[in-house]
Parts: sequence; structure tokens; C-alpha cells
Amino acid sequence: MSSSPQASIHDPERLSQESMDSNSDKLKPIQREVIALFVNGVRVLGLPKSVGEIYGLLFISPEPLALDVIVSRLEISKGSVSQGLRFLRNLGAVKPVYVSGDRRDHFTAVAELKKLANGFIRGELNPNLESATIRLDELKSMARNDDSPNSDFFKERIRRIGNWRRRGGMLLKIVNRFLGRTT
Repeated sequence: MSSSPQASIHDPERLSQESMDSNSDKLKPIQREVIALFVNGVRVLGLPKSVGEIYGLLFISPEPLALDVIVSRLEISKGSVSQGLRFLRNLGAVKPVYVSGDRRDHFTAVAELKKLANGFIRGELNPNLESATIRLDELKSMARNDDSPNSDFFKERIRRIGNWRRRGGMLLKIVNRFLGRTT
């Protein structure tokens, strides 16, 4: 994620009247459906539901939203929203936006697939693959030193894990190339 704290400027005079209206906390059916779509997506990735809710709301919101507005619209705790925003910012999936005349932090979704995928690969997949490589080396060493009756079985299973790890790394390189990023 870049170190620039503010990505763009929004003028509250230009924000739609709907966003200023007290009924703006009520989600429209299309917003609920988009949020549900992202909730299903993050569940596949093993991420908390709140992460999908926050990203989905920001994705389908025409204006940047402040933390308290996100809390109110999604009806989830301030702690969950704060944690979810931090996670999404670290992935590069949301960015802070300056809104003139409002001291609160506002956020908007990054909507480019390439940036989202690169952030997820960098923040989630790469560290897990690196950890798996270290653990796999430890397992290989343990299997070499194992003299139990199941030794051959253990070695075969660890070899298979190594193949999965290698193929996962190859798939990651293909995805990176597809996204226009070289490793």
C-alpha cells in the first residue's frame, strides 16, 4: 500500500442529497445484493463476513463513507468495522479519501481487479506460501529421520504436499502474469 494518506478530495457540497438525508442509512435492495455477493466471495477465501460487508458497501456507494456511517448502515460493531477497514487497507482494497469540511476519515473501495488481486496475493497468499515452504522443509527432515513402520507412507504424503506447494507456486506465477505483474 502506498504511504500517501489521502488518495483524492471530495467536496461535501457535491455529495448527493441522499447521502446527507437521515434515511440514507437504509440500504437499497441493489446495495444489499452487492454486499451479499462480496460476503459470499470472502467466505470462499476464508475471510470474515464483515470484511465482505464493508467492501461491498464501499464498492456500491457512490460517495466515500465514514466509519460511523458504515457501522450504522451495516449494523455491525464499530470494532468489526475498524478491524475490517484496517485489513482492507492493508490489502489495498480500500483507500482513505479526504472530504473537505469533515474531520472524520472517509473510505472508498478500490475497484480495479488487478490491484485487489495483487494486494491479496502480496498480503495473504505469499506469506502463507512462504510459511508452508519452511514447514515442508521441516517435514521432509522429519520424514528422513523417521524409522517407524509408517515411514514410507509419511514420505509419500509429504512428497505429495511438496507437489501441491510447487503447483500452487506455479499457479501464482500464472496469475501474476495474467494480472501484468512479474515475479
